Amino acid sequence: MGFLKVIRTWALRDKMPIREIARRTGIARNTIKKYLREGIVEPAFQTPDRPSKLDPYAAQLTGWLVSDQRKSRKER
Repeated sequence: MGFLKVIRTWALRDKMPIREIARRTGIARNTIKKYLREGIVEPAFQTPDRPSKLDPYAAQLTGWLVSDQRKSRKER
């Protein structure tokens, strides 16, 4: 659940005072008033799937971890 959505839910549905919302979130009262007045909605960004830099070495790393797991605690 988005942060701004939580603020709007507390203020509009739960009828929580702005001062209490400010205390719980740590945001200034003026900022909360601005969010509620303007009806700002959080943007929903989609992050593209990016390959990891470790993908070419994943098989080797997994092998090392498996072999290390089989060793005794003193040999690790």
